[in-house]
Amino acid sequence: MAIVVHNYRWRLGLAHGEPQYDRLEAKLQQSPTIALPTITVASDFDGTAADGSGYRKQFTGKYDHRVLPGIGHNVPQEAPSDFTKAIVDADRL
Repeated sequence: MAIVVHNYRWRLGLAHGEPQYDRLEAKLQQSPTIALPTITVASDFDGTAADGSGYRKQFTGKYDHRVLPGIGHNVPQEAPSDFTKAIVDADRL
């Protein structure tokens, strides 16, 4: 529980993170694009965000987006076959 609470506090700027990752955090804050082949997944319960269009511009390489019906946010646990297929398919994009 302490780790989860700290994570929320850190994301809200109420706690310090790990200093050894400050350089990487600064780079991520710039929202760099990702040029590697990528497959993103969403659930059908994500509403208007399910189509992935809100973050499509972050990926400049080969890209696919999949909507997996009836799953939550833990894709590896809730849809292990679809998750594995996405990993294998990303290498084939």
